[in-house]
Amino acid sequence: MFQNILLAADGSSHSVRSAEYTVEIAKKFASKVEVVYVVDGETAKADVLHATDHTQVEKNRQERMQPVTEVLQEGEIDYTVTVLHGEPGPKIVTYANEHDVDCVILGSRGRNNLQTFLLGSVSHKVAKRVECPVLIVK
Repeated sequence: MFQNILLAADGSSHSVRSAEYTVEIAKKFASKVEVVYVVDGETAKADVLHATDHTQVEKNRQERMQPVTEVLQEGEIDYTVTVLHGEPGPKIVTYANEHDVDCVILGSRGRNNLQTFLLGSVSHKVAKRVECPVLIVK
């Protein structure tokens, strides 16, 4: 049923909880997991400003994602990590719709109603526009 799972993650505690759910589901269906990390413009600028070279930027991003990848490794899940650049919501939707994804799993950010109304949320954008089932982990 869920052979290919896309786990949208950014290294936050929400992402770690999402990874824990992903492990449970992946084990149940013997799924492959693709972890997608979207670097937005502000994050990319900060990464470049605080690093000495491209290698350092990559190392910092791997460290940011380490809590998520550790959960998958401990669960003995077959996974890959893909880094995309742009606005997270639309990038995740486009990537999921253009690839053979059976389910998208991502965490909710925990914004209040006003913040969500004004800014929107990545999880809401993904749930509305992606063409496969979406699991949003609170």
